Parts: sequence; C-alpha cells; structure tokens
Amino acid sequence: MGRQWLHAKREVAGLKKGQLVGKLVKEIMVAAKLGGPEPAGNPRLAAVVDKARKASVTRDVIERAIKKGAGIGDDKLVMEQVVFEGYAPNKVPVIVEVLTDNNNRTAPEIRVLFKKGGQLGAPGSNKFLFDHVGLVDAHHPDPSADVEAAAIEAGAQNVEPLSQEQNDDIPEGTSGARFITERGDLHAVSQWLAANGWTIVTSELGYIAKNFPELSDEQRAHTGEFLQIFEDHDDVHRVWAAVR
Repeated sequence: MGRQWLHAKREVAGLKKGQLVGKLVKEIMVAAKLGGPEPAGNPRLAAVVDKARKASVTRDVIERAIKKGAGIGDDKLVMEQVVFEGYAPNKVPVIVEVLTDNNNRTAPEIRVLFKKGGQLGAPGSNKFLFDHVGLVDAHHPDPSADVEAAAIEAGAQNVEPLSQEQNDDIPEGTSGARFITERGDLHAVSQWLAANGWTIVTSELGYIAKNFPELSDEQRAHTGEFLQIFEDHDDVHRVWAAVR
C-alpha cells in the first residue's frame, strides 16, 4: 500500500545520511508549523523528532528546526508544498509531494524525473484514483495487542497489521499497525494511541490507492527503480504509488 515498495528498496539503495538529515529537518519544520512546537501535544512532531535523534541529528539542529517551523524568533519557515500527479512505468498512478523554498527550481527538476520512464499529468488528473486520508503507523510492546480494538477505541476508520519489512521503524517483537483515519481525525487518533501504550512512528496525511495494477516481479522492480529516483530528490517529501 502506498509506499511499501520503498521499504524493500531501502535495503539496497538507502538514503545518504546528509540527504536523510535534510528531509528530517524539513519534516520537523512542517510538523511544528502545522501542529505547534511541543512534541507532547503534536504526535507528528514527536514521531519525526524521535527519528531525527535515531539518525544522530543534533539537539541544536532539531530545536532550530522546531523554532523555524513554529515561527518562533526571526527565522520563519518559507516552504511551499506542491503536489505532482502522474504515472510511473506500467501505468502505475503516482502522487509526488514536494516541500520546497523555490518551486521555480524544483518544478522543472520534477518534470525531468517524470520523463525518465513515466508521465506527468495535469493537476487533478489522477487524485481521484486515491483516497486522501490520515495515516498513523505505530507499534505496541505487547505482540498480542488487539489492533482492531485499538482502532475502534481510537476512532480510526480502518487498521492493517504492519511488519518491520513494511516499515523498518517497527521493532521486531512488537505489534505494528497502520491506522487509517478521516483527515480531520488524524490528531485525535494519534493522541489516543500515544496515551494508550502505542509508540507513534508516523502521523500524517497521505494517499491510498483505490486499485492496484497487476504487475509481474520484473514490472514491480522496474516501477520501484523509477519511484526511487523521486525519493532520492532532496525536495521530495513523500511518494505515493499504486504498488502493493
């Protein structure tokens, strides 16, 4: 679902440390801008700060990113979110979310990437092929935790088991799950989970494909290589694709 293709690719390709740090810092700034500077009341921020610490991002860099995103001090966040829609090889629908401080630079670069085997569409050309939802990836220390009961209590619309293979931030020996919410319920669901023993890995708005094209192993690998090109771009925030 969505970005599962990426987790398999990370074993081989991975992200360079400097590039990973840059993406984490951007995510910290955006999370602080949208939900405030206090991780205790902002599950999305808490999750990305934890990732940043695990990636050895310094406390000073994290604090400066939070302040910039929240607009605390003179250094304010100037970041534009741009969404590109199109198709990867084998007619796989894809949505590319970009965070950039200079779209005049980034947009032409994204167009060039689409030409490497895919097709860029006009705005609105394939969003109807996806559901725009809230996504919370989380894990519970009890491997027998009832994820469906947790989803009901938290107010999620749906839930899927999530393994470390699908998300490498899910520790082995825990109960991992992806909670799917209405967009307006994302914060409340994240808050309930965090207060009831769940560790939030990601809390964000995202896209889930309504249908998935049938692909051979070779086609899936080819599509994954194309999508990885976008993931490796510094300004690309998320890539959502109709690949299982």
